[in-house]
Amino acid sequence: MILGKVVGTVVSTRKCENLVGYRLLTIRPMYGNKDEIFVAADKLGAGIGECVLITTDNTTQHALESAAPLDALVVGIVDSIPQIEE
Repeated sequence: MILGKVVGTVVSTRKCENLVGYRLLTIRPMYGNKDEIFVAADKLGAGIGECVLITTDNTTQHALESAAPLDALVVGIVDSIPQIEE
């Protein structure tokens, strides 16, 4: 799982039929390599600037209604950013 911030959207004129209904969002991880932006599919309605929880790799397929070529999926919108004690 990755905690990240939505920084933008991806516009596509065509996509796989199994991805219809999913928005494609660009995500910046909140921890670790913050320069590595990636794309995640979203069906929950997350918006730019929101903190989201992302599932990645083959666990993504368990959250889908039907198989789709995804390796990152928004599975939650976080209400408040967790504070990490150092």
